[in-house]
Amino acid sequence: MNMIVAADEQWAIGNKGELLVTIPADHKFFRQETTGKVVVYGRKTLHTFPQGLPLSGRTNIILSGDPSYKVKGACVVHSLKELFEELKNYSEEEVYIVGGESVYRQLLPCCSVVHVTKIHHNYAADAYFPDLDRMPEWRIEADSDEQTYFDITYHFLKYQRVV
Repeated sequence: MNMIVAADEQWAIGNKGELLVTIPADHKFFRQETTGKVVVYGRKTLHTFPQGLPLSGRTNIILSGDPSYKVKGACVVHSLKELFEELKNYSEEEVYIVGGESVYRQLLPCCSVVHVTKIHHNYAADAYFPDLDRMPEWRIEADSDEQTYFDITYHFLKYQRVV
């Protein structure tokens, strides 16, 4: 499986239920990577999407502990066991974990690739992605040239599991 995330220098990914910053090229990269694929995310992440709706052009799977939670246009699962049962219907290469913090943490051990938009800034945050640079089983496989959006600089990184 894959993960895709935008994180600052401290691996922060969100604050008060919102993304830290909006970078059009990051959104474009996200669309290119995930369109036509399976995206897995939590209930709170759904609320950060445009109009709070599942992403079009993708198979949406939402992980929620609330057994009564339902979303039109998405498959809702209520446990990791249920999620893995649903994911048997798809190729691992087609699955992208897209947030939020708790979903990332639970599913990182199951992933082999993480796409990171690494933003060269430190934001006020209350949600974080695990620090892959401190984990010996992860290494950077690809690194883009430095990108700039107004005064924000960032890189697109691809981490690969090596162990």
